[in-house]
Amino acid sequence: MKIGVFDSGVGGLTVLKAIRERFPSVDLLYLGDTARVPYGDKSSQTVIRYSLECAEFLYNEGVDLIVVACNTASSYALEALREHFSLPIFGVVEPGVKRALKSTVKGRVGVIGTKATISSGSYERMFREYGVEVFQKACPLFVPLVEEGIVEGEIAKRVVEHYLKELKSSGIDTLILGCTHYPLLKPIIEEYMGKGIDVVDSAECVAKELEPIVEEVGSSSLELYFTDRSPSLDFLVDFILGKPVEYKLLSLPCKV
Repeated sequence: MKIGVFDSGVGGLTVLKAIRERFPSVDLLYLGDTARVPYGDKSSQTVIRYSLECAEFLYNEGVDLIVVACNTASSYALEALREHFSLPIFGVVEPGVKRALKSTVKGRVGVIGTKATISSGSYERMFREYGVEVFQKACPLFVPLVEEGIVEGEIAKRVVEHYLKELKSSGIDTLILGCTHYPLLKPIIEEYMGKGIDVVDSAECVAKELEPIVEEVGSSSLELYFTDRSPSLDFLVDFILGKPVEYKLLSLPCKV
């Protein structure tokens, strides 16, 4: 079985890693659109177009299902993707919501993400059905921090404090990392938010969501593609996956 995963950059590798750990036999193909990262400051029409181009590449490579490892693309493009492609397509928003619903005791959940994800209202709409109060905050500098490899140290701590100080005093007991880049800042976020706040990593939730459909059959192959090689790309691939992995560059649409 071959699973395709795409994201606007390297953050989706956290989802890829979680899938690999849960289904070690399947073949994995990853596309990071690093030339056009971040998607979070783009219009919905642009996000949909970029997402269709990424999915088209994965589809042409013969994947059996696609995971949209990008909260912004999951918020805006899932419907268009499912209409365009005749294979299962999973996003990252709903699995995180399900996990948070099990976690929260107070019914007060925080969500952090890109400007586009927050403004889409995707999380708020899902939680409203369950009477959960949602506190949202866009954190536009988090993705550039991660893409530049600044995932620890004083600069990262100051940026985390700048965005999360209001959420910290809001009375939430659960915080969703509504962007697949954000798990790389999870240790700093957890330290700042303090004990008693369950920080939900959607990557693990997505991998669990795939269980009913994934067959443990394959050669355990791993192929990585990116649309641009940033100075920190090698570091981030090694850092997230825990080892150096070769990758290829391509131009979208579908020019290797």
